[in-house]
Amino acid sequence: MSYLETQLDIPMPQRMRYTLIKMTSIKSWRGKARQLRTEVYALYLAFRDQRVPWYAKAFIIVIVAYVLSPIDLIPDFIPVLGYLDDLVLIPAGVYLALKMIPKEVLQECRQRVGSEPLSTKSKWVAAAVIISIWLLVVHMIAKIIW
Repeated sequence: MSYLETQLDIPMPQRMRYTLIKMTSIKSWRGKARQLRTEVYALYLAFRDQRVPWYAKAFIIVIVAYVLSPIDLIPDFIPVLGYLDDLVLIPAGVYLALKMIPKEVLQECRQRVGSEPLSTKSKWVAAAVIISIWLLVVHMIAKIIW
């Protein structure tokens, strides 16, 4: 029984129940996506902190590069598997990177996320760096092949 049925004693058709369940799950996915975006920005801020160990910074670079990269490990046009890497690898990588960062640094970075929005200049610089890296990789592969 749904909330409306229990609280207002209004019977609800099956189709309407399905729509409410669907809307609830979409809201929960949106919330998780918003939280993941916040955590990725916290990783960016932690990367710039001097108290974060070098191995955590290296792993953060790999994760952020993969998130921003237009090239996936498994291409998205492959049914189901194409999006599986985005749904599994990115959250798992973010989780592991967050575990590598000292707790006090991570708390400070999470607090700064709300008060310090990411500038559009930073987004363009990050995109340019990622594209440059991919172009360098493609150039090196082409040089090896030919």
